[in-house]
Amino acid sequence: MSKSLKALAGFAVVAAMTLPLAQAGAEHKPGHKAKDTVKEAKAPAQAAVPAAAAAPVKLGLGRPALPEEIAAWDIDVRPDGQGLPPGRGTAKEGDALFQEKCSTCHGEFGEGVGRYPVLSGGHGTLKADRPDKTIGSYWPDATTVYDYVRHAMPFGNARSLSNDEIYALTAYILNMNDVIKDQDFELNQNNLAKVKMPNADGFYEDDRDTAEKAFWNKNPCMKDCGSAPKVIGRAIAVDVTPDEKAGPKVD
Repeated sequence: MSKSLKALAGFAVVAAMTLPLAQAGAEHKPGHKAKDTVKEAKAPAQAAVPAAAAAPVKLGLGRPALPEEIAAWDIDVRPDGQGLPPGRGTAKEGDALFQEKCSTCHGEFGEGVGRYPVLSGGHGTLKADRPDKTIGSYWPDATTVYDYVRHAMPFGNARSLSNDEIYALTAYILNMNDVIKDQDFELNQNNLAKVKMPNADGFYEDDRDTAEKAFWNKNPCMKDCGSAPKVIGRAIAVDVTPDEKAGPKVD
Protein backbone atom coordinates (compact mmCIF):
# COMPACT_ATOMS: atom_id res chain seq x y z
CA MET A 1 0.00 0.00 0.00
CA SER A 2 1.40 3.47 -0.88
CA LYS A 3 1.99 6.17 1.69
CA SER A 4 -0.90 8.23 0.29
CA LEU A 5 -3.31 5.30 0.58
CA LYS A 6 -2.11 4.61 4.11
CA ALA A 7 -2.72 8.25 5.00
CA LEU A 8 -6.23 8.14 3.59
CA ALA A 9 -6.98 4.93 5.45
CA GLY A 10 -5.70 6.43 8.70
CA PHE A 11 -7.82 9.53 8.13
CA ALA A 12 -10.90 7.42 7.57
CA VAL A 13 -10.33 5.54 10.84
CA VAL A 14 -9.82 8.78 12.79
CA ALA A 15 -12.95 10.27 11.24
CA ALA A 16 -15.00 7.22 12.14
CA MET A 17 -13.76 7.36 15.72
CA THR A 18 -14.27 11.11 16.05
CA LEU A 19 -17.82 11.23 14.69
CA PRO A 20 -19.49 9.28 17.55
CA LEU A 21 -17.53 11.32 20.09
CA ALA A 22 -18.71 14.57 18.56
CA GLN A 23 -22.29 13.41 18.41
CA ALA A 24 -22.19 12.23 22.00
CA GLY A 25 -20.64 15.54 23.13
CA ALA A 26 -23.32 17.53 21.38
CA GLU A 27 -26.04 15.77 23.33
CA HIS A 28 -24.47 16.57 26.72
CA LYS A 29 -25.39 19.69 28.66
CA PRO A 30 -22.63 22.22 29.43
CA GLY A 31 -20.64 21.45 32.53
CA HIS A 32 -20.49 17.66 32.08
CA LYS A 33 -17.06 16.10 32.48
CA ALA A 34 -15.17 14.88 29.45
CA LYS A 35 -15.00 11.30 30.74
CA ASP A 36 -18.81 11.17 30.64
CA THR A 37 -18.66 11.99 26.98
CA VAL A 38 -16.14 9.23 26.36
CA LYS A 39 -18.29 6.78 28.32
CA GLU A 40 -21.28 7.65 26.17
CA ALA A 41 -19.20 7.09 23.06
CA LYS A 42 -18.22 3.58 24.09
CA ALA A 43 -21.82 2.43 24.42
CA PRO A 44 -22.22 1.34 20.78
CA ALA A 45 -19.07 -0.81 21.04
CA GLN A 46 -20.38 -2.54 24.16
CA ALA A 47 -23.64 -3.36 22.44
CA ALA A 48 -21.68 -5.20 19.74
CA VAL A 49 -20.42 -7.82 22.25
CA PRO A 50 -22.22 -11.12 21.44
CA ALA A 51 -24.81 -12.17 23.97
CA ALA A 52 -24.69 -15.47 25.84
CA ALA A 53 -25.59 -18.59 23.84
CA ALA A 54 -29.33 -19.04 23.63
CA ALA A 55 -30.92 -22.02 25.34
CA PRO A 56 -31.37 -25.04 23.06
CA VAL A 57 -34.70 -25.15 21.32
CA LYS A 58 -36.90 -28.09 22.26
CA LEU A 59 -38.25 -29.90 19.22
CA GLY A 60 -41.32 -31.19 21.01
CA LEU A 61 -40.71 -34.79 19.94
CA GLY A 62 -41.27 -37.73 22.28
CA ARG A 63 -41.08 -37.61 26.06
CA PRO A 64 -38.66 -38.73 28.80
CA ALA A 65 -38.67 -42.50 29.29
CA LEU A 66 -40.48 -43.70 32.39
CA PRO A 67 -38.52 -45.66 35.02
CA GLU A 68 -40.47 -48.84 34.27
CA GLU A 69 -39.74 -48.45 30.55
CA ILE A 70 -36.00 -48.13 31.20
CA ALA A 71 -36.13 -51.14 33.52
CA ALA A 72 -37.75 -53.21 30.77
CA TRP A 73 -34.71 -52.69 28.53
CA ASP A 74 -32.00 -52.67 31.21
CA ILE A 75 -31.88 -56.45 31.67
CA ASP A 76 -28.24 -57.42 31.03
CA VAL A 77 -26.54 -59.70 33.54
CA ARG A 78 -22.78 -59.49 34.06
CA PRO A 79 -20.42 -62.37 34.86
CA ASP A 80 -20.15 -61.24 38.48
CA GLY A 81 -23.93 -61.44 38.87
CA GLN A 82 -24.67 -57.74 38.63
CA GLY A 83 -28.08 -57.31 37.06
CA LEU A 84 -29.57 -60.59 38.30
CA PRO A 85 -33.16 -59.99 39.38
CA PRO A 86 -34.78 -61.49 42.48
CA GLY A 87 -36.04 -65.03 41.95
CA ARG A 88 -35.36 -68.72 42.47
CA GLY A 89 -35.71 -72.08 40.77
CA THR A 90 -34.53 -75.70 40.84
CA ALA A 91 -33.49 -78.15 38.14
CA LYS A 92 -36.49 -80.33 38.96
CA GLU A 93 -38.80 -77.40 38.26
CA GLY A 94 -36.86 -76.52 35.14
CA ASP A 95 -37.18 -80.03 33.69
CA ALA A 96 -40.89 -79.66 32.94
CA LEU A 97 -40.37 -76.16 31.56
CA PHE A 98 -37.56 -77.32 29.30
CA GLN A 99 -39.60 -80.18 27.85
CA GLU A 100 -42.49 -77.81 27.16
CA LYS A 101 -40.68 -74.76 25.80
CA CYS A 102 -37.18 -75.82 24.73
CA SER A 103 -36.97 -79.50 23.77
CA THR A 104 -38.50 -79.02 20.31
CA CYS A 105 -35.25 -77.39 19.20
CA HIS A 106 -32.69 -78.52 21.77
CA GLY A 107 -33.83 -82.08 22.47
CA GLU A 108 -35.04 -83.58 25.72
CA PHE A 109 -31.54 -83.69 27.19
CA GLY A 110 -29.94 -80.74 25.38
CA GLU A 111 -28.53 -82.94 22.61
CA GLY A 112 -29.88 -80.65 19.87
CA VAL A 113 -32.42 -81.39 17.15
CA GLY A 114 -31.36 -81.04 13.52
CA ARG A 115 -29.03 -78.07 13.33
CA TYR A 116 -30.27 -76.38 16.49
CA PRO A 117 -27.56 -75.81 19.14
CA VAL A 118 -26.41 -78.63 21.41
CA LEU A 119 -26.54 -77.47 25.03
CA SER A 120 -24.92 -80.33 26.94
CA GLY A 121 -21.98 -82.71 26.66
CA GLY A 122 -18.66 -82.10 24.96
CA HIS A 123 -16.54 -82.25 28.09
CA GLY A 124 -12.87 -82.75 27.29
CA THR A 125 -13.28 -82.14 23.55
CA LEU A 126 -11.95 -78.57 23.29
CA LYS A 127 -8.51 -79.76 22.18
CA ALA A 128 -9.94 -82.16 19.60
CA ASP A 129 -9.98 -81.41 15.87
CA ARG A 130 -13.73 -80.92 16.07
CA PRO A 131 -14.54 -79.74 19.61
CA ASP A 132 -18.07 -79.74 20.96
CA LYS A 133 -18.55 -76.26 22.35
CA THR A 134 -21.56 -76.51 24.63
CA ILE A 135 -22.64 -74.62 27.73
CA GLY A 136 -21.01 -77.24 29.93
CA SER A 137 -17.79 -77.71 27.97
CA TYR A 138 -17.06 -74.16 26.82
CA TRP A 139 -18.93 -71.33 28.55
CA PRO A 140 -16.90 -69.67 31.32
CA ASP A 141 -19.73 -68.08 33.35
CA ALA A 142 -22.99 -69.55 34.59
CA THR A 143 -24.64 -66.13 34.63
CA THR A 144 -24.41 -66.05 30.81
CA VAL A 145 -27.02 -68.82 30.68
CA TYR A 146 -29.50 -66.69 32.57
CA ASP A 147 -28.66 -63.58 30.52
CA TYR A 148 -29.08 -65.33 27.16
CA VAL A 149 -32.32 -67.11 28.07
CA ARG A 150 -33.70 -63.86 29.46
CA HIS A 151 -32.93 -61.96 26.26
CA ALA A 152 -33.70 -64.46 23.51
CA MET A 153 -35.52 -67.61 24.61
CA PRO A 154 -37.83 -69.33 23.86
CA PHE A 155 -37.09 -68.77 20.18
CA GLY A 156 -39.92 -66.72 18.69
CA ASN A 157 -41.39 -65.88 22.09
CA ALA A 158 -38.59 -64.08 23.90
CA ARG A 159 -39.27 -62.22 27.17
CA SER A 160 -42.25 -64.46 27.90
CA LEU A 161 -40.62 -66.22 30.88
CA SER A 162 -40.77 -65.06 34.49
CA ASN A 163 -37.63 -64.60 36.58
CA ASP A 164 -38.36 -67.80 38.50
CA GLU A 165 -38.82 -69.76 35.28
CA ILE A 166 -35.48 -68.55 33.95
CA TYR A 167 -33.74 -69.55 37.20
CA ALA A 168 -35.35 -72.99 36.96
CA LEU A 169 -34.32 -73.44 33.31
CA THR A 170 -30.79 -72.27 34.09
CA ALA A 171 -30.61 -74.77 36.94
CA TYR A 172 -31.84 -77.57 34.66
CA ILE A 173 -29.32 -76.75 31.92
CA LEU A 174 -26.50 -76.67 34.46
CA ASN A 175 -27.76 -79.96 35.90
CA MET A 176 -27.71 -81.57 32.43
CA ASN A 177 -24.04 -80.56 32.22
CA ASP A 178 -23.23 -81.99 35.68
CA VAL A 179 -22.37 -78.52 36.95
CA ILE A 180 -25.18 -78.71 39.50
CA LYS A 181 -25.51 -82.24 40.83
CA ASP A 182 -28.60 -81.92 43.01
CA GLN A 183 -31.92 -81.46 41.17
CA ASP A 184 -33.40 -79.84 44.29
CA PHE A 185 -30.61 -77.26 44.61
CA GLU A 186 -32.23 -73.81 44.62
CA LEU A 187 -30.57 -71.38 42.22
CA ASN A 188 -31.14 -67.68 42.92
CA GLN A 189 -29.67 -64.21 42.47
CA ASN A 190 -27.32 -64.71 45.42
CA ASN A 191 -25.57 -67.92 44.35
CA LEU A 192 -25.72 -68.13 40.53
CA ALA A 193 -22.54 -66.08 40.02
CA LYS A 194 -20.73 -68.38 42.47
CA VAL A 195 -21.33 -71.48 40.34
CA LYS A 196 -17.99 -72.66 38.94
CA MET A 197 -18.09 -73.64 35.27
CA PRO A 198 -15.77 -76.42 33.99
CA ASN A 199 -14.01 -74.14 31.48
CA ALA A 200 -13.85 -71.04 33.64
CA ASP A 201 -10.04 -71.15 33.64
CA GLY A 202 -9.89 -71.49 29.87
CA PHE A 203 -10.45 -67.76 29.38
CA TYR A 204 -8.33 -64.75 30.28
CA GLU A 205 -8.77 -61.00 30.19
CA ASP A 206 -7.91 -59.19 26.97
CA ASP A 207 -4.32 -58.05 27.62
CA ARG A 208 -3.45 -56.58 24.22
CA ASP A 209 -2.84 -53.18 25.76
CA THR A 210 0.23 -54.67 27.47
CA ALA A 211 1.11 -57.85 25.56
CA GLU A 212 1.06 -56.18 22.14
CA LYS A 213 1.95 -52.62 23.04
CA ALA A 214 5.49 -53.03 21.72
CA PHE A 215 4.07 -53.51 18.23
CA TRP A 216 1.94 -50.38 18.26
CA ASN A 217 2.92 -47.51 16.00
CA LYS A 218 1.78 -43.99 16.77
CA ASN A 219 2.21 -43.04 13.11
CA PRO A 220 1.01 -46.03 11.08
CA CYS A 221 1.53 -46.05 7.36
CA MET A 222 -1.64 -45.10 5.53
CA LYS A 223 -0.48 -44.75 1.92
CA ASP A 224 2.10 -46.44 -0.35
CA CYS A 225 3.17 -48.70 2.50
CA GLY A 226 4.75 -51.39 0.39
CA SER A 227 4.70 -53.22 -2.87
CA ALA A 228 1.59 -54.99 -4.09
CA PRO A 229 1.26 -58.63 -2.93
CA LYS A 230 2.49 -61.23 -5.36
CA VAL A 231 0.49 -64.38 -6.05
CA ILE A 232 2.88 -67.33 -5.84
CA GLY A 233 0.38 -70.15 -6.21
CA ARG A 234 -3.26 -71.03 -6.61
CA ALA A 235 -5.29 -73.73 -4.90
CA ILE A 236 -6.48 -75.19 -8.18
CA ALA A 237 -2.90 -75.48 -9.43
CA VAL A 238 -1.62 -77.47 -6.45
CA ASP A 239 -4.80 -79.55 -6.21
CA VAL A 240 -5.69 -78.76 -2.60
CA THR A 241 -9.39 -78.23 -3.28
CA PRO A 242 -11.08 -81.61 -2.76
CA ASP A 243 -13.77 -82.82 -5.09
CA GLU A 244 -17.05 -84.36 -3.92
CA LYS A 245 -15.65 -87.90 -3.63
CA ALA A 246 -12.32 -87.10 -1.99
CA GLY A 247 -13.64 -84.39 0.35
CA PRO A 248 -14.29 -85.03 4.05
CA LYS A 249 -17.77 -85.94 5.17
CA VAL A 250 -19.55 -83.03 6.80
CA ASP A 251 -22.19 -83.82 9.41
